[in-house]
Amino acid sequence: MEHISQYSWIMPFIPLPVPMLIGVGLLLFPTTTKHLRRIWAFPTLFCLGLVMLLSAYLFIQQINQSYIYQYVWSWTINNDFSLEFGHLVDPLTSIMSILITTVGITVLIYSEKYMFHDQGYLRFFSYMTLFNVSMLGLVTSSNLIQIYICWEFVGMFSYLLIGFWFTRPVAANACQKAFVTNRVGDFSLLLGILGLYWITGSFEFRDLFEIFEHLVHNNEIPFFFLTLCAFLLFGGALAKSAQFPLHVWLPDAMEGPTPISALIHAATMVAAGIFLVARLLPLFIVMPYILHLISFIGIITVFLGATLALSQKDIKRGLAYSTMSQLGYMMLALGMGSYRAALFHLITHAYSKALLFLGAGSIIHSMEAFVGYSPEKSQNMVLMGGLIKHMPITKTSFLLGTLSLCGIPPLSCFWSKDSILNDSWLYSPIFAIIACSTTGFTAFYMFRIYLLTFEGHLNVHFRNYSGKRSNSFYSISLWGNEGPKTLQKKRGFKTFLTMNNQKGVTFFCKKIDRIDSSVRNMTRLFTHFGAKKTLPYPHESDNTMLFPMVLLVLFTLFVGAIGIPFNQEDKNLDILSKFLTPSINLLHEKSKNSMDWYEFIPNATLSVSLSYFGIVIASVLYKPIYLSLTKLNLLNLFVKGGPNKIFGDRIRNRIYDWSYSRGYIDTFYAISLARGLRGFAEFTHFFDARVIDGITNGMGILSFFVGEGIKCVGGGRLSSYLLLYFYCVLLFLFISSFLYLFHF
Repeated sequence: MEHISQYSWIMPFIPLPVPMLIGVGLLLFPTTTKHLRRIWAFPTLFCLGLVMLLSAYLFIQQINQSYIYQYVWSWTINNDFSLEFGHLVDPLTSIMSILITTVGITVLIYSEKYMFHDQGYLRFFSYMTLFNVSMLGLVTSSNLIQIYICWEFVGMFSYLLIGFWFTRPVAANACQKAFVTNRVGDFSLLLGILGLYWITGSFEFRDLFEIFEHLVHNNEIPFFFLTLCAFLLFGGALAKSAQFPLHVWLPDAMEGPTPISALIHAATMVAAGIFLVARLLPLFIVMPYILHLISFIGIITVFLGATLALSQKDIKRGLAYSTMSQLGYMMLALGMGSYRAALFHLITHAYSKALLFLGAGSIIHSMEAFVGYSPEKSQNMVLMGGLIKHMPITKTSFLLGTLSLCGIPPLSCFWSKDSILNDSWLYSPIFAIIACSTTGFTAFYMFRIYLLTFEGHLNVHFRNYSGKRSNSFYSISLWGNEGPKTLQKKRGFKTFLTMNNQKGVTFFCKKIDRIDSSVRNMTRLFTHFGAKKTLPYPHESDNTMLFPMVLLVLFTLFVGAIGIPFNQEDKNLDILSKFLTPSINLLHEKSKNSMDWYEFIPNATLSVSLSYFGIVIASVLYKPIYLSLTKLNLLNLFVKGGPNKIFGDRIRNRIYDWSYSRGYIDTFYAISLARGLRGFAEFTHFFDARVIDGITNGMGILSFFVGEGIKCVGGGRLSSYLLLYFYCVLLFLFISSFLYLFHF
């Protein structure tokens, strides 16, 4: 077994020849390489499949033997400085390798069809492969320098993938925003690594942890400096995993292709920050203040991500804020010291979120075939609806992913999320209340996405999918927009519209957007092997796209079983706790490593009840059942009441504006940072041009005039010099006499 682990360093390099060969082919034989571009998908999948098999083999062997293997070799030696590279095989490495490869393979299979018509097909697969290589190198790194190098590669390839469609200004701005925001965290990480090396003299994890713990306990280094180094290390994870306040890049990253969103938001880039904190948790665990800060940032991110997702209209942005909220749960668990719960939720969330993003990609792919390529239309949930009839497999897969993320038993995310909630009650009741209330928000916005997309309101959408066409239609949403007042009989919760014999219901609406009828008739012309076909209505995706979704459905249904303790007599009987035993012992983890059913069931009952409450609220607001309730006047109790109703409308509008405007955090950054830095740059430019250059130019002009004056005085005649000398003596005598008389 040790012989196998010794060669595990080759895992990140197995897929690397494929993008290199693609680059050589495009350089030497561009026409042939582009003509045979689909062939390149197979070696990419084959190489990543080999890595997955090797990771799975190491995973199984570690379950049986519970060992940690590390191999390093010197790269640079100079006097007392020695830089070593190597690879580390432990439970955390195996978990992340399995996660990266399984999600990566499903996304690659999905992308083969999704990106088939894109001109950048080869470039896409090259970037994807290099991105996976960087992540595999990151999780197998044995020291901080190696992690930082792979960390930067991950940032670079994420920049290229987010800005894949760089000809679109929105995508170009999004990748730049992601790059700049992550550079803040990367610079913080670099400072933390350098500071840690200055006080410990090592980059290796095991040596670093032991020396750091010794320094803290013996107070040999100022506590403030140790805390600062630990905080700077956490700053790298803060940006990469989109934690508050460096989360602003995450929703804009949705401008890339949907498979990129699935890969970044499931098991790769955003998981890198969680991986870093988990890897450095033995260091943070001796710094209680840093752990409290991590949990505090985590709970803020949990609540903020959920509330910002409430009013999003873009389906991918809604899922992006959902990712932000779930990453907050993981960071909260790590801050509480719940190593097992955090990694458990990382696993379950990765598969559920990958399923949701691939389902969203299937929806977008179908809508693009229906309305043409326009992200403003094909990704806008309020312009969808009724897809349940035309996309049953996608609907079922998306529904299962939604239920899992809502924490509905027995799906996978239920076990992991409630493990975190169970530990949060022991850590801080305030944090537990916030985290539990967020489960209700999660259920609400996830079912809002599902209902708006697949069911909608009385089929008031692009067209009536039963076959009837209407001349115009209105987009229906929970919040609504300002619209023609002639169509709005009554503003507020109970508003009925009648137009072209179609009835619709608006909720909290100020206005209703009328969409021109030409939008409904837009179709996208596909060319597939020379054959042309027009798709006049939404359709189910190709089997190549559905197969990865079915695989992820299986993971979503059953992967939660690895963390369920079936026998309370053996606290480590569940696979996850048994597998993580070496890491848990290394961490000296103080929290419980397995669930206690007597505590878990009551807490789970509360969280599941809140989830069902959120689902019911979403169903009431977004399903036709609302009409019957309104006719029975069951909802009038909540909308009548004069001033109370007006006050309620104002509160709803304020909540909507705050949520849709991303909490005004982007606006604050734009004013305080973008405009502030621009104003400071303009001031420094003015100071440099007018003051610094002005002094220099003024001295030159002064010297010029002085020289010109002296030139006029000097004529070369002795009599003139004597006359000037005589005048100067007289002037001196006159001034001296005047001062003498004035003095007395």
